[in-house]
Amino acid sequence: MKKILNYLFENKTFSREQSREVLTSIAKGDFNNSQMAAFMTAYCMRSITVDELEGFRDAMLDLCLQTDLETNELIDLCGTGGDSKDTFNISTLASFVVAGAGYKVAKHGNYGVSSGCGSSNVMEFLGYRFTNDIDQLKRSLNTSNICFLHAPLFHPAMKTVAPIRRELGVKTFFNMLGPLVNPAKPNNQLVGVYNLELARVYAYLYQKSDIKYTILNALDGYDEVSLTGDYKTFSAEGEKINSIESLGFEKLKPEEITGGSTVKESADIFMNVLKGEATPAQNNVVLCNAALAIKTIRPEKLFGDCFYEADEALISKKALRSFETLVSSN
Repeated sequence: MKKILNYLFENKTFSREQSREVLTSIAKGDFNNSQMAAFMTAYCMRSITVDELEGFRDAMLDLCLQTDLETNELIDLCGTGGDSKDTFNISTLASFVVAGAGYKVAKHGNYGVSSGCGSSNVMEFLGYRFTNDIDQLKRSLNTSNICFLHAPLFHPAMKTVAPIRRELGVKTFFNMLGPLVNPAKPNNQLVGVYNLELARVYAYLYQKSDIKYTILNALDGYDEVSLTGDYKTFSAEGEKINSIESLGFEKLKPEEITGGSTVKESADIFMNVLKGEATPAQNNVVLCNAALAIKTIRPEKLFGDCFYEADEALISKKALRSFETLVSSN
């Protein structure tokens, strides 16, 4: 590790294979906690390269539980987190809206590290029991159009770093990896990232794949469509700045989309949205992200048509039924 840290201190970059080896060694527990904390801290003081991100991803996918859900049409809505905005669980809610609209969703999630309440926190609080049983996940997809993949059950090697990440309490390069290492390997992905530099790195990486993708970053720093300002997207169609006015929305205040200070408060917001009892601001943010996910799957559709699909799924309670079916069936 001393050699690796000196490499970082000299601002040198790793090759794809070197990155793969480093993360494999970390996952296997070859280093002590102090060394791993030092590595994660030092790494966050510099920018990641495409080769490094690709190598880290390769290692994670090599070590994860292989998960074939036997479908060619899956989407994941997953943000990197680490934007320090403390929003409610927008991408998770959007996932149920997309499922309610009839699309198959493999949602990759985890407990909050740099945020107060991650997707796994709220799902667990609301009664979902995590599983890595492939047959159970397939049944969930068939009955509710969605399955939830709790990251620690699929990336057991990462248990060595989980306590360190919790103690650090800030974003690390593992935040960057979350959307890339969904063990179901969905062929459609909506990925939110917390800055434009990382968004471009992701775009370079996804351009080399067969995945239909939309990478988004709100220009005021959110890793999702926040409607607090304009946002930028990267897809096969190129880069585009999207103004909220052109979408027909008024600018929101940040406090209109903040999450609860406890898991219970976050869960209350979550259920209010699904039950049709949320504020217009909360609904619109969820629906915009869901619409962008649908457009990722069906790029030929207009955003307005995708928004209408998402809106219908929420108003008709199809999104709520998708959630209730998922929770009750496991």
